[in-house]
Amino acid sequence: MKAIRRFTVRPVLPEALHPLSDLARNLRWSWHAETRDLFRSVDPERWAACGGDPVRLLGSVPAGRLVELTQDSGFLSRLAVVRDDLREYVSGDRWYQEQTSDLPTAIAYFSPEFGITAALPQYSGGLGILAGDHLKAASDLGAPLIGVGLLYRHGYFRQSLSREGWQQEHYPVLDPNELPVVPLSEGDGTPAQVSLALPGGRALRARIWLAQVGRVPLLMLDSDVEENGAGERGVTDRLYGGGSEHRLLQEMLLGIGGVRAVRTYCRLTGHPEPEVFHTNEGHAGFLGLERIAELIDEGLDFEAALEAVRAGTVFTTHTPVPAGIDRFDREVVARHFGADAELPRIDVQRVLALGMETYPGGEPNLFNMAVMGLRLGQRANGVSLLHGQVSREMFSGLWPGFDPEEVPITSVTNGVHAPTWVAPEVFRLGARQVGERRTEDALTVGGSDRWDAVAEIADQEIWDLRRVLREQLVLEVRDRLRASWRQRGAGTAELGWIDGVLDPDVLTIGFARRVPSYKRLTLMLRDRDRLMDLLLHPERPVQIVVAGKAHPADDGGKRLIQELVRFADDPRVRHRIVFLPDYGMGMAQKLYPGCDIWLNNPLRPLEACGTSGMKAALNGCLNLSVLDGWWDEWFQPDFGWAIPTADGTATDEDRRDELEAGALYDLLEQRVAPRFYERGQEGLPDRWIEMVRRTLTHLGPKVLAGRMVREYVERLYAPAAQAHRALTARAAHELAAWKSRVRAAWPRITVDHVEASSATATAELGTTLSLRVRVGLGDLAPDDVEVQAVAGRVDGDDRIADAVCVPLKPVNGPDLEGRWSYEGPLSLDRTGSFGYTVRILPSHRLLASGAEMGLVAVPLEELAEAAGLLMR
Repeated sequence: MKAIRRFTVRPVLPEALHPLSDLARNLRWSWHAETRDLFRSVDPERWAACGGDPVRLLGSVPAGRLVELTQDSGFLSRLAVVRDDLREYVSGDRWYQEQTSDLPTAIAYFSPEFGITAALPQYSGGLGILAGDHLKAASDLGAPLIGVGLLYRHGYFRQSLSREGWQQEHYPVLDPNELPVVPLSEGDGTPAQVSLALPGGRALRARIWLAQVGRVPLLMLDSDVEENGAGERGVTDRLYGGGSEHRLLQEMLLGIGGVRAVRTYCRLTGHPEPEVFHTNEGHAGFLGLERIAELIDEGLDFEAALEAVRAGTVFTTHTPVPAGIDRFDREVVARHFGADAELPRIDVQRVLALGMETYPGGEPNLFNMAVMGLRLGQRANGVSLLHGQVSREMFSGLWPGFDPEEVPITSVTNGVHAPTWVAPEVFRLGARQVGERRTEDALTVGGSDRWDAVAEIADQEIWDLRRVLREQLVLEVRDRLRASWRQRGAGTAELGWIDGVLDPDVLTIGFARRVPSYKRLTLMLRDRDRLMDLLLHPERPVQIVVAGKAHPADDGGKRLIQELVRFADDPRVRHRIVFLPDYGMGMAQKLYPGCDIWLNNPLRPLEACGTSGMKAALNGCLNLSVLDGWWDEWFQPDFGWAIPTADGTATDEDRRDELEAGALYDLLEQRVAPRFYERGQEGLPDRWIEMVRRTLTHLGPKVLAGRMVREYVERLYAPAAQAHRALTARAAHELAAWKSRVRAAWPRITVDHVEASSATATAELGTTLSLRVRVGLGDLAPDDVEVQAVAGRVDGDDRIADAVCVPLKPVNGPDLEGRWSYEGPLSLDRTGSFGYTVRILPSHRLLASGAEMGLVAVPLEELAEAAGLLMR
């Protein structure tokens, strides 16, 4: 019979063991080895059966075992040490508290998914893992973040394979009472909730759950509450599930409901209100609208409120292609805002204007969440240097008249949370070398450019460590492969061959990620004969472990998985290549350390960052990757190999795959495998070990999430907080009125005349030209603008590269025609073809950059030619 109601019955912990409950509810255990070791000692078999989840463990330990532990003085002593360590961790001063600059009192960080631990499966891929690592690193640094997300009742799907190798999806129900979260409650004990207005007088209500991530609270909204109708209860059913309107409701709940949840949390706990709001991708962009509505309620008009909100908002884009951005039909968005729905104080047309693609090439009837994020955030960034460049080009239509390199989108390269992803064996090796505390600080706070202590580790120790990690992976793979084949319907008698799958002494390659087409899961299958030769080489064999999920609606991705699974099922090679279903954090934490090579072969430049190779590198794994994302930025031959790309415009997709697959095979055959198997005088692969050593020494400090969060604090959060404080109600009114006046006057801004002290077409290096410019400012004054000379080398099309901007100064008042004269020196500091032009930009002390408003005035083409603005 089926139960009509379900309860979670927990044991009552004896008083002496009460700290176990606090330790289980703070997710620091997921990256703190001593805490996990303590829970493991409670009941090692149950710990393994629970998948290393302390909440599930404490829910299943027999009362008799708990009584035993109260009599175990050794256990109680360890419990006290771990309890005190957590108290010091969450309350003591850390990096953030030691800074002398004026930093934000709090930062709210919004993301649609968070990958904290496999015990809280609220993530699908890199975006969520990155968000989880961001919170953990912020906690380690003492940065006062508040995380905001949704609590999905089914999370992301679990993956298995049919007998034919086709991906199967399963959506297990997650009971919040069995997860490491607690409900946020009002003072009278009732559950804290937020509510959104829906069309037709309906409401969308959500309960607030709290997950404690070290020092960082993570607020998660759950719409599965009794007060909601059936449709509303299902809003937080699945991560990235449902149709367009379903996604819109999720994103409204995340952004608008998320701000309301933050306000509720701060009211109930006394936590400082955030000065900075950071939206991780466009999904949470509606948070800006809610904050505008708050300020309108305080007496600001829309334009002033918009300026105040922009000042304190940071927007991070992770998407290198327009197709990856959430876009909604304008009518769907309009229906959910305004007088009969949410945010009635804001005119619907103003809401739509923030997200419409009103630039050349845009779709006029689509509401673009990334465009809204950029319009509502004064500071924006991509997630690697290359991705920053791609983003500036992709969104350049929002800043017409500016070259892509001047588009105000910077970059902060992603990092990974080392304590989560570094194998315990790697940590212990570092601790033996420099001590446990110094190793922990190096992996969390970072700050050094090199880990020089790695140079002192003996070659034999490094090689023995790599062999231990590889052997652990082999055993893990066999267990998972056996379970997968049983799910596919195989009987025990069919599976004896699995005991011979993989070899702990063979060069091991890992490839694990989501399976959209651009990541090219099956590029390795392009020439199957060559791949078979690599796998079965008599002297230098390789073995490959592959994992990944395709989106449930992506049949193309599922076909790629099936193609690879069918190859891996071939009895000739199945001991050398495996596909493991249900890729997640638990699998990843075994996979990264155990591989010798981490393979990544996306279509460049479609990988925004790609952090899996970073996690592998921290464990001494070498990267073999296309120069995309972070690898384009930090690749050196010391750290691995770069797969050449065939990305010329004359190369079609099929030919490109053929060329790049050939380059991949060549590298493996001629350089990678020979170096792994080559032995020096001591019988060790000396050159390989040296690459591992250099990877750890030089690359390790770069890829840390601690480094990433410190960059966010120093380059984005601190300036945003300062701008937020400067935008008082009065200043916001002033800035909004000034912008309105400048926009109205801008059509009459002109560059009328340009002359230089030298009229020749050549000049000597070091020469200084005197520029004199005559401009028309219409109704504006010199204080409203900056007149600049822009100079640099020019190409064959007279485009200025590596431009230097030199401000010019007004030399007298307006003449009889109302024109102003500006002058200034221009130094010819480089040889070769050189050119300059003149432009006028808006200028105000509260602008973050001259390009912020997207307004620029330049000379007419005929004026530029007459002025002789090129010197060759």
